[in-house]
This record gives sequence, structure tokens and C-alpha cells, in this order.
Amino acid sequence: MNSTLVTFPGGRTRGRSTIVEAVPVGERHGLVVSETPFHPLDHTWPDQPADRGTIGGLPVADCVTGARSPEGEILLGADIPVRRGDEGWGWLVVHVTDSPLPVGAEVDLEVDAGYRAALSAGHTACHLAALALNAALAGRWRKETRPDSLGRPDFDQAAITSSRITPHGSVDVYRLGKSLRKKGFTADGLDPDKVALEVNDRLAAWVAADAPVRVEVPGPELTARRTWHCSLPEGEAAIPCGGTHVSRTGELAGVRVTLTLDDATLTMHTEGAG
Repeated sequence: MNSTLVTFPGGRTRGRSTIVEAVPVGERHGLVVSETPFHPLDHTWPDQPADRGTIGGLPVADCVTGARSPEGEILLGADIPVRRGDEGWGWLVVHVTDSPLPVGAEVDLEVDAGYRAALSAGHTACHLAALALNAALAGRWRKETRPDSLGRPDFDQAAITSSRITPHGSVDVYRLGKSLRKKGFTADGLDPDKVALEVNDRLAAWVAADAPVRVEVPGPELTARRTWHCSLPEGEAAIPCGGTHVSRTGELAGVRVTLTLDDATLTMHTEGAG
């Protein structure tokens, strides 16, 4: 199998499939099925946590990305030396359990729908906050730089060092150091509270617009390059994304950000999404 088929991009939280492989995960058991609704932790950009739930009635203690090398070795998570989708590798969703299940067994898979919904709200809010931050900081660029999908300088992509989705929120960290200054961004006199006010005003307008959200899915494989879309009043926003999302911005009532600036690091906390 070159890639596990996944149904989470369409919002599925239940499924039934056959266990096609079992791999050791320390003292635990890694179960691979042909098709799964579980979202695994991505090894290259681990922003959205793994889904919770059960497989064959067993609790899923973790859900990780696995990769089969051209030589047939299966590596998990941080041990994978290549990016997802690299040619010659097989890509798997590995459900980690404390007890084994037999290869060939047909099993029910059930994701914790409440936890998924909370992460989906946090992930959509994270993208909206990033776009709103780009708009709020647009006047600080002194050189042409790559724009985001709404045509504003893409500060988020130029400066981000880490992003972590939380239930109904996220934490995004940006570096404002020398490399960003060379690209033309100036942080002189940046007031994080003032920027946050502008970001929150824009977020409130986008939530009130109840804009539709969708994930473009070119194929069912884990390796498919999916794209988040949101039809905002300013235009069609699009961001490459392998995570899960709500269906409309109106589901994010109360979402707000706070910004802190410390040692040339700007941190954005997004909270209250949903």
C-alpha cells in the first residue's frame, strides 16, 4: 500500500476498514488500516494534534504518520528523514494501541467527535488570525514580498517558526530577527496591543460574515496536497493545509487574539474559537 486513504478532510469521524499491517511502537502496537477517519500528527509540520478515539473497540493512545522506505523499513514520526509524499516512500496512518489486533481483521474506527470539532475550530481560527495579522502588519514592509491569497504581504509565512493548534485556539510564534529585516520588514515601534486590536476587529467582521469554509481535496490519499479555502468579504482566501476545519466562520463566535513581543519574538495566542 503506497498511502493510507483518509476521510477526515471531508469531516468524517467514523469508518470501517481492514487492518493491513501491524508495526511495533516501543511496547505498544501500531495498527495500519486501508482507510481511516483519523487525522495523524504530521511529522514535518506538527501543528494539529492527533485525533482521539477507538479502533476495534481499543482506545487509540496516539495516531502518527508512518513512512515505508524504498528498502521496506517503516519509520514513525520524527524518525522519518523525508517530507511527506516524497517519491519512493509509502505513507501510512499508524493507530497506536496498548493491545494488539490481528492483521486481516475488519474493525470499526471511531474518532472523538467533540475533540475533533474543538481542534477544527482552533485550526480555522488559526488561519483567519494569520491572514488578519498579515493585514495589520502590511504597512511595515519596505520591500516587495510574497503576498498571501488576499494580496497582502505574507508575514505569517515569512516569519513563522512554530504553530500549535489547541482545542478552540492556537499558539503561533514568529521571529522578527535579522533575516526578516533583510526581507524588508521593520518591527521598530511595534505595539502588540494595538496590532491585536486591529486583528480582532477584522476577525469579528469575518466571523459575522459567516463565510463558507471548505477543504479542497484532490484525492483520498494521506499524501494528497489539500488546500483550505474561505470565501471572505475581501476575496477567496486559500492556504495549503492538511488539517481539519469548521464549515463556516460563524461557528467561531468569540474568537480573539492576544500578542506578546519578547526578544524579537512575536507570539500570537488565539482563543475562544467556537
